[in-house]
Amino acid sequence: MSSLRLSSTFTPHPGVLVVAPFAMVFARFGLAVLFQALTAGVLWLQGATHPWQAAAPWWTVYGSLIDGVCLVALVWLLRAEGMTLRSVVDFQRRRIGRDLLLALALLALFLVLGFGGGALAGALLYGGPPPTPMGGLPRWAALYSVVIWPLLWAFTEQLVYLGYALPRVRGALDSASLAIGVVALGWALQHTALPLLPDARFILYRFLATLPFAVVIPIFLRVRRLPAFMAAHWAIDALAAAITVWS
Repeated sequence: MSSLRLSSTFTPHPGVLVVAPFAMVFARFGLAVLFQALTAGVLWLQGATHPWQAAAPWWTVYGSLIDGVCLVALVWLLRAEGMTLRSVVDFQRRRIGRDLLLALALLALFLVLGFGGGALAGALLYGGPPPTPMGGLPRWAALYSVVIWPLLWAFTEQLVYLGYALPRVRGALDSASLAIGVVALGWALQHTALPLLPDARFILYRFLATLPFAVVIPIFLRVRRLPAFMAAHWAIDALAAAITVWS
């Protein structure tokens, strides 16, 4: 990932670098809506009766386009700061063992937050399990959703919210608490569009189910080991994708 290069020598204005971390916090929500709309357009051209709803199960496929746009933006923004993706990730061979142990602990926490938060939000809003607008993907897309999507998604999402945006938002606001709140809001908002359905209750469910993950943000501020967070994120997303697309 760190080998990404941009041909343009244009560098952003200093003011852009101040605003950019806040923009990146909310950019993934906007990109999710954009690519769902584009997917719906393709399905409409193919004759889908309800193209927006038909596009919903495809978010683990077009989600990689969200990641691609974010990675290009980060390469550009970090280069203006004299940094690279590699320097932000800070992978260290000598720390592999400790990072794996931390990743296992984080995975246990993610499982509790993910399945527990989802069950609680579902019980509050639906009185039981919420609807799952997924499944029905062709075999190649289901395989992609389990094998490729979680790897790229975990890498990019952790990089955007924790590796890039969090420390810069904290510096701009001069407050760790406010920075945690901003990043948690953007992170939860992103998940309301994965997928975005014209159903206020489902949107609220997705927001509430994701919000408990805000507790991992102060943990990151303490340990600052992005590879461990990426590994744990990859594991839970791969598991969730396998359960969803093949259920």
